[in-house]
Parts: sequence; structure tokens; C-alpha cells
Amino acid sequence: MSRGLPPADRLIRTVAATWPPAAAWRSGPWMIRDGAGGGKRVSAATAEDRFDISDLPAAESAMRDLGQSPLFMIRPGEERLDTILAGRGYTLVDPVNIHVAPLATLTEQYLQPVTTYCVWEPLAIMLDIWSAGGIGPERIAVMHRAPAPRTAILGRTENHPTAVAFAAMNEGVAMVHALEVMHRHRLRGLGRTIITQAAHWALAQGASHIAAVCTRDNKAANALYSSLGMTVVGTYHYRQNRKGQQ
Repeated sequence: MSRGLPPADRLIRTVAATWPPAAAWRSGPWMIRDGAGGGKRVSAATAEDRFDISDLPAAESAMRDLGQSPLFMIRPGEERLDTILAGRGYTLVDPVNIHVAPLATLTEQYLQPVTTYCVWEPLAIMLDIWSAGGIGPERIAVMHRAPAPRTAILGRTENHPTAVAFAAMNEGVAMVHALEVMHRHRLRGLGRTIITQAAHWALAQGASHIAAVCTRDNKAANALYSSLGMTVVGTYHYRQNRKGQQ
């Protein structure tokens, strides 16, 4: 853990709290999640207690009953689960970096007036930008399930809406999700402006840190967060078995 920064396990809890599933329940040692089409973050099962290999079929069956492929999140320290799933033919997918920074790292940066706005609920134009980026109604529903404080952030270029993001708070950390910049407006610093606005919003809500997660393969997002002074404090990934997918 980097000195003075929240540890990875706390930030993973923040991800879960600010991007919640439609439903979640314990089944033996597992936490089963109904993602309702909202993606891996809200659909993956996790181990919440000691387990045996004989416990796995029940979790797999529960996920298939939901119409979901068996999918597990592998968090730091869960090497045993990772090895067992790999041995059962589960594929490693989407290694994720966890970025975080003290708010002061971003709020001391200049934020140009009238370039970004915080609004809840999202405006129709914001939904259109998300939709164009592949963030559809199922993920918008996740945002509506997140507890307050939460906000959507709209970025503008030359008086035209061009970028959006969602942010919500948990345990003093503001987590940014669903950052999307319209393709023809990328490489203009809009992502930086959106994250800076999220930091100012978070400061007003009493947060101490700002965080975001993205896959290791997303070079643009990783470079953005690094350029903002955010630090990678940990990683997680998924194991998925597509056999028998419904």
C-alpha cells in the first residue's frame, strides 16, 4: 500500500458500494450478485468465507439460474481461489488497476469555468453520450441504484456536450465510473477536466480521496489517471467460465 492512501481492499468495497448490483445474497461461502445486465462489476460472485472445491457447483448453478455465466472476482490475497478456478477451465479476464489520489492533488488544479457541470439525474444528452460509448440502460440503472451522495458530470467543448462521467461516495472516497468522451473530441483534455470536476464535487461532499478503476489494457485511461497524480494501489481480476452459458 502506498503511504497515506486507502488500501486496495477498502477501494474494492467502494467500487461495490458505488456501483451496486440489482440484488446480492449469501449462498454458503459465496456472495452471489444479480447484475441485471450491468456488466462484470455487478455480476461477479466473491468468496466471503472459507470454502472447499465442493462448494463451487452451488455458486455456478446460482449464476446460471440468473442467466449469467459463472464469474468470480479475484481480489488481492485470493490466490487459492484463482488457482482452483484456473484448474477448472476458467479464463482470466479484465485485470483491473485501482487508481487513487488525495483530493488536494486534483482540487489545487485550475478548473476552467462553465466547462463542466454536476447534475443529478442525468440529462437526456448525457444518456446519449453514454449510449454511443456502449453504456446502455442496464448500466444507467446501476447509477440510479447507487446511494447518495452521487452525481453525473457533464463536460462541454465550445458550448457543446462532449463528455460524461458518474461519481459516488463511500467511506470518504469518491469513485468515478463510466467516464466517456465522444470519439471526435478525444485527446483534448476533457477526461482531465471531468476528473478534476469530480474531485471538486467530492471535496464539497466531505471526501478525502478520489479513485477510479480501469482495465490494464485501457492505456488511455491508465495514462490519464497517472497524469493526474493518481497512484495504482492494487489490482483485481475476474475468472469466467463460458461453458453452459445461457
